[in-house]
Amino acid sequence: MEKPVQRNNFRRFLGSCYYQLKRRSKWHFSSKKWAKTHIEQALEELVFRHETPLIRKLKDVDIWMQHNKVNNLAIAARKLNKIVLRPGETFSFWRLIGNPTSRKGYLEGMLLSHGSVISAVGGGLCQLSNMIYWATLHTPLAVIERHRHNYDVFPDSDRKLPFGSGATCAYNYIDLQIYNGTNQPYQLLIYLTDIHLVGEWRAEQKPSQVYEVYEKEHWITQEYWGDYVRHNLIYRRVYNAQGVLIDDQYITENHSIMMYQPLLEAGKTFG
Repeated sequence: MEKPVQRNNFRRFLGSCYYQLKRRSKWHFSSKKWAKTHIEQALEELVFRHETPLIRKLKDVDIWMQHNKVNNLAIAARKLNKIVLRPGETFSFWRLIGNPTSRKGYLEGMLLSHGSVISAVGGGLCQLSNMIYWATLHTPLAVIERHRHNYDVFPDSDRKLPFGSGATCAYNYIDLQIYNGTNQPYQLLIYLTDIHLVGEWRAEQKPSQVYEVYEKEHWITQEYWGDYVRHNLIYRRVYNAQGVLIDDQYITENHSIMMYQPLLEAGKTFG
């Protein structure tokens, strides 16, 4: 893995402006059919459901950032809830949510930037993109754009999902896009309970296949510049309606710079 290039804030700002304009141009001139229709009635068949806690105890992260994150998730969820992805259409995370500004009610929440935890308006929406990506891997829908997290900021603590099974996001050029190449519509439900963010993919008919996402390989290397990098491969097993394994598919690989020591003392926990 190449050593990350450290750019100053002004250079980062100019780069963000350039890539945001480039993304808007793609949205406007693309031949893709974008998902934009919401249907109030939930589709009949539940394909996959997942929930994540709204508040987590994280080392060196002020709790107010997490409370503000809940506010931000609630606003964004209303933009995505019950969106229908018809055959031939593409779901774009940022095209549906829009720019998360304070004028729209977004607050400063936790944001991971170049390996550091900072506060920024709209912070915390990565939890939403992570959830949607993970849920989509359990459907026949195709993820056509996903960006991995370049930094592994927090050590594993009661991890339920494989490392690297999320999708980072930054308005609007680091997007999550999903294409429906099936012959039936799918509907995304996103909502908050008192303690969880919940996501569901639903369809008119039950899919003929079931998916099991797993980590196939995992290793850590020390790079020539001194930092440790965590790597893994994500695969999924595909089963038919009778529960017979019919395929084992490569999904993606992850390479993330570790922001903590890779070899922890036995029994040591964080958060």
